[in-house]
Amino acid sequence: MSLPTESVTVGTDTPWSELGSLMLPAYAETWAMVGIVMVLVIIFGGIMGLALFNTDRRGLFPHTQSHATLSWIVNMGRSLPFLVLMAAIIPFTKWITGTTIGIWAAVVPMTIAGIPFFARLVQNALNDLPMENLAVGLVTGGSPLQIIGSTQVREALPALASAITLNTISMVEYSAIAGTIGAGGIGYLAVTYGYQRFDMNVMIATILALIVTVQIVQFLGDRIARALARP
Repeated sequence: MSLPTESVTVGTDTPWSELGSLMLPAYAETWAMVGIVMVLVIIFGGIMGLALFNTDRRGLFPHTQSHATLSWIVNMGRSLPFLVLMAAIIPFTKWITGTTIGIWAAVVPMTIAGIPFFARLVQNALNDLPMENLAVGLVTGGSPLQIIGSTQVREALPALASAITLNTISMVEYSAIAGTIGAGGIGYLAVTYGYQRFDMNVMIATILALIVTVQIVQFLGDRIARALARP
């Protein structure tokens, strides 16, 4: 993210009339990061969550050792605070993206943090389904992929929508933290202007933007989950 610097001095608050030119590009970068990450998280985290459930006792292909290994990987991925994870994998991030700053440098740690979190949410959503719902697919003689798609995922859609909502909010928060490594977005704006230059107007604006964003995401997620839950 490239921010203008020539007219800003330390300790001088940016006029409210000029905040739009700073906030809009930063906000767009935040959603670019979150959007890319959530596509990857839903795909890979969803597959991992389905594997967690289906290798457990209630699943289609129970396998104690496989389930324990997957569960250990998920727990390990969730155990590190995001800031620590982000710093720890800087060499890996640079190897993957060729850089340690910018949107793509944030996508790597955000995706690694988001996948195990979403996987556990998917597993929990499937665990909450009644046994009789899961047995329908077996009775009809469907293939494992058909049962997973038409029975497990379909029946769990309201809970999965809530899981996506929760994960999206977490990624918005992580994108703000990623701003500390120059990833761009609202977090980078808050650090470079609000914190380093003591610009209180920018700090207030970024905080309000994050609060409003989370409220909107939660509202839309709740509405979608309720719509999917209707018979």
